[in-house]
Amino acid sequence: MTDDLQPRGPFRYGDRVQLTGPKGRMHTITLREGGELHTHHGVLRHDVLVGQPDGSVATNSGGHEYLALRPLLRDFVMSMPRGAAIVYPKDAAQILAAGDIFPGATVVEAGVGSGALSLWLLRAIGAEGRLLSFERRAEFAEVAEANVTTFSGSRPGNWDVVVGDLVESLPDAVAPGSVDRVVLDMLAPWECIDVVADALAPGGVVLCYIATATQLSRVAEYLRGTGLFTDPEASETMIRGWHVEGLAVRPDHRMVAHTGFLVTARRLAPGAVPPDVRKRALKKPSYADEDVELWTPGAVGDREITDKNLRKRMREAQRAADGARIAAGSGGEDESA
Repeated sequence: MTDDLQPRGPFRYGDRVQLTGPKGRMHTITLREGGELHTHHGVLRHDVLVGQPDGSVATNSGGHEYLALRPLLRDFVMSMPRGAAIVYPKDAAQILAAGDIFPGATVVEAGVGSGALSLWLLRAIGAEGRLLSFERRAEFAEVAEANVTTFSGSRPGNWDVVVGDLVESLPDAVAPGSVDRVVLDMLAPWECIDVVADALAPGGVVLCYIATATQLSRVAEYLRGTGLFTDPEASETMIRGWHVEGLAVRPDHRMVAHTGFLVTARRLAPGAVPPDVRKRALKKPSYADEDVELWTPGAVGDREITDKNLRKRMREAQRAADGARIAAGSGGEDESA
């Protein structure tokens, strides 16, 4: 993990800078010697920003002012190239809290998607932790690796990406009982619970990020049925912004509502049976496979990315990652983004 994940101080060549100009239009650039940002409002030279503190205002050739800030991680993940849908910042924050992701933890993630959650996890575990990410599709893994490299300036040394199925690959990747936390962001996480139980240390946390209520029911019942975990807890996170200007204080007209459910449970010690389980017999789940099929993302109209669009996103992500490597290593030869 590089120090670029928590930058501070004056801008320098190689830094990524988020510029907010007229009418709130944003541009993200990587500062390089001789670089320029060209818009229909004029030209802003990169060297005007070098040496200035974060939060400065620079003026371009047309007299228009731009607020310059290093992009926050939430800004980056919302604008980076995507192969798969991302975990939104509001859910990523809850995952870190509900999953109790701590510095030095060994964390398993599946699937990696576009790398948004990977960035949050890498920041939380710190340089002493280890993140092992699994992704079935090589194209998605390539986009994720490029995005993480773009943000951090280099590929984190404590991050491994495995292209393959978690059920088949996890037993060979980690020793039994050696993993602190497991985060599952996939269509059918219940298919992986048994292998996850073997990998988790007693007291470790499994967290599932899922889209529909039927998936929520099935994964919760499966966790209960194994007898290997505490009773699962489920939640969703909704954020409502507020307009605050003088005495005009009211909720925003739009809000970020449902994006997914979180289900968490903790690994029991071998042979342990919680007292509450002794008092009740586990009920048979009231669903069948055909019920689950009716509520999968594909069945309810969730859009799949086309191969053409995916190839475009891969090229965009790779160009950004190449530019970040060049900038971090030599002061920059890449293009403004």
